[in-house]
Amino acid sequence: MEKENFWVLRPFNPIFLISFGLFIALLVVSSLLLRKKDEKTRRNVLAITCIVTVVVFFVYKYFLSIDAQYRVVNAAMGGFNWWSELPLNLCNINMILIPIAVWTKNRALQNFCFFLGPLGALMALIMPSTGFSGYSLLMPRMLGFYFTHYMVFIESIAIASFGLFRPRFKEIPLTLLTTVVVSFTVFLFNMLLRKTGICPKVNYFFSVETEGNPVLDLFNSWIPVPYLYLMPALVIIGIYMSVVNFFFMIFGKKKASESQQA
Repeated sequence: MEKENFWVLRPFNPIFLISFGLFIALLVVSSLLLRKKDEKTRRNVLAITCIVTVVVFFVYKYFLSIDAQYRVVNAAMGGFNWWSELPLNLCNINMILIPIAVWTKNRALQNFCFFLGPLGALMALIMPSTGFSGYSLLMPRMLGFYFTHYMVFIESIAIASFGLFRPRFKEIPLTLLTTVVVSFTVFLFNMLLRKTGICPKVNYFFSVETEGNPVLDLFNSWIPVPYLYLMPALVIIGIYMSVVNFFFMIFGKKKASESQQA
């Protein structure tokens, strides 16, 4: 059996783990370097990093638009259409929302970005869509896809690791409400593009079709109505946020105890 090229990237293979690990290291190092900087500097560094990521995102989408192979493998979803490639998915929408969240100090947006950003990016990375798994990382579309999703993952976590935000149990309902508002707004945008024929296959947030996702297929079997089939996911998100908040609470108590003893 022929040995696979080292640069061919699939979820959890060596090049995936190495590249992802490098971005986690970037988050750790930048958090340590900024630890003693003032809050304004930390906010600006994070916001500007997100803006740079947005620029890279559109450059990557340009290369995707001229990628003949991608058009072939993604033909079932209508090929490439700029209207379905905007940063409005659960993961990449955070590139836009994080700067707003940290500059305005809006708790609702901070919670949404911190909790939903890493979750959305991780889902995209371990369950990549057609055309983004089994190809060399050195291809423009692979570099763009993985770079932007790695960056969204660490930028979302950086809201807390840079000391700009700390989650609170009492804000879980607010975060769930924000999730519903954002996702429903995106769903309406999907329906507008579909009904007008501008982009018949657009499906941001997977709010119109499950596209074969096994978890969403299960939800759709319970509630066979576009958008509404996403509602069971709120229970999972609520549990996930509770677990994260629990660890923050334990860490906070431990840190407070150490400060008192010192």
